[in-house]
Amino acid sequence: MALEINSQNFDTLIAGDQPVVLDFGATWCGPCKAMAPHLERIAEEYDGKIDVYKVDVDQESELSAVFNIRSVPTLLFIPMNDTPQMATGALSYGQLKEVVDTHLLK
Repeated sequence: MALEINSQNFDTLIAGDQPVVLDFGATWCGPCKAMAPHLERIAEEYDGKIDVYKVDVDQESELSAVFNIRSVPTLLFIPMNDTPQMATGALSYGQLKEVVDTHLLK
């Protein structure tokens, strides 16, 4: 299950020993709501292999500014030993799975 992340717990959660998916979204965002079940499925399927966190851009404006988030949904994929990759717009389950398999768990 994807967990909420905020500026208070960000450093602790990100410093884990697994790749991370950060989902920057908002409660009013239709595409964010449409993508949410796909992210939940990814979080369950890859439990123990990756961490999936949600960031509400309205509640966490400072954290969103750190990553220069300008639109939602925006996903930030952070592998353990490679360059982070950002995707803007809603992704399908297949697209999410592909990025996880090829970028986070390669």
